[in-house]
Amino acid sequence: MDYKIHQGRNVKRFREMLGIKQEALALDLGEDWNQKKISLLEQKETIENQLLEKISKVLKIPVEAFRNFDEEQAVNLISCTFSDNAMFNNRIEVQNINPIDKIVQLHEEKIALYERMLKEKDEMMSRLEKLLEK
Repeated sequence: MDYKIHQGRNVKRFREMLGIKQEALALDLGEDWNQKKISLLEQKETIENQLLEKISKVLKIPVEAFRNFDEEQAVNLISCTFSDNAMFNNRIEVQNINPIDKIVQLHEEKIALYERMLKEKDEMMSRLEKLLEK
């Protein structure tokens, strides 16, 4: 099966990933461009090399990305990689630090410190009282 990569669709995909509207891309490409022309461009299966290079510079994406990106292969790669527990060395550690838990912990440490200080004060007072009795 000879599958041809749809360059216009790739331009649209990358533009949307970057959060750029068609109007903004048209402005960056020059005065003779407008939103409608960008829309038509994104429907074309193949785009002229010179125009593809210009779009590449504007979006700061390599020309090869527009020429070679195939969504089917990317989806297939992702589904093969992450299905059937086929994850190897893809450990993701998530540390959820709840600020309230941290505040409670600090408060408990503060109380423990205060109790130790009171105990030391009581011991010091009892020593001083013994010294005064002598």
